[in-house]
Amino acid sequence: MRRALFAATAFLSLAPIGQTALAAEDAPEAPYIDDRSSAEAVVRSLYSAINRHEFARAWGYFGDTKPAKDFDSFVKGYDGTDKVEVETGAVSDEGAAGSIFYNVPVAIRATDKTGGEKVFAGCYTLRQVNAQIQAAPPFDPIHIEKGALKPSTADFEEALPPSCGDGPPPPKKDTALEQARKAFLATYGDQCDKQFLANEPEGFSIKYKDRNAQPGDPDKETRLFHFSCSAAAYNESSVYYMTDEVDGVRQLQFAEPETDIRYENNDSDGKLLSVTVIGFHTTGWATNSDYDPDAHTITTFNKWRGIGDASDSGTYLFRNGDFSLVQYDVDASYDGEENPQTVVDYNTAP
Repeated sequence: MRRALFAATAFLSLAPIGQTALAAEDAPEAPYIDDRSSAEAVVRSLYSAINRHEFARAWGYFGDTKPAKDFDSFVKGYDGTDKVEVETGAVSDEGAAGSIFYNVPVAIRATDKTGGEKVFAGCYTLRQVNAQIQAAPPFDPIHIEKGALKPSTADFEEALPPSCGDGPPPPKKDTALEQARKAFLATYGDQCDKQFLANEPEGFSIKYKDRNAQPGDPDKETRLFHFSCSAAAYNESSVYYMTDEVDGVRQLQFAEPETDIRYENNDSDGKLLSVTVIGFHTTGWATNSDYDPDAHTITTFNKWRGIGDASDSGTYLFRNGDFSLVQYDVDASYDGEENPQTVVDYNTAP
């Protein structure tokens, strides 16, 4: 399929020409990104260079067709620019004569030294020449062929074009998921194992009838997100977030009984005499947990030692928009067998 290319200049002047270019020592501290592994990465690298006022590096991301008549004009085009934020969208690609061309939707928010902001949006075209046919140096990496950004009246968050050329529209943002992830990282980003932080949570949609619903009222929906946080020798800890249109995002809290456990001669390896519930508390942690979408229950299972012969476990039932403790079992006998006793039971009638 022939891809739609655009005829426009890639050079974007963000401030009036004639002001003094920023000296290197005045450049703001910004992340250094120099990545040519994908079309999107090249665009982000370009604006990393612009943010750091490393204009020779920015110039180098373009191919033979440069973004201005000469390098000095390119640099002067950013006089007065303090920083530039960039967002990229769904990338389309098409092969042609030993090359792959990419179209990248782009939106930027440019902030000048006085704090004024302008939003621009458009498309970049990039080219990747097949490395196997490049027999002699210099090597031609993926580079920007051309680009066109125009002023946008939309907010920066809404300015990104849905697609460029024949590219697919970007996936619809899952606002609830993003809010839950943000809350999880803000609270547990420094506590959880690093390998879990980048993982996508398990997500579930729970639809139900409100107890006060009238005939014909639509179902309500609660979203449930399960984030793994840490793993030890035999227990894995997780946290759950719920979100709905009334309460927004909130972390799920689990009720647990406090117990008084008595052993013969106060020896936990001896005979178990009694397990008595003396109160309740709540926790945001769920150990070795699982959500059953058919039963609408979250179960937990906390091993007190590796073989699992001593443990506690809870069952939490979703009803009318929240989870409630309905059963709690405790196996306090270190006897090599799994023989829990139920200490809380709201499943059966009194």
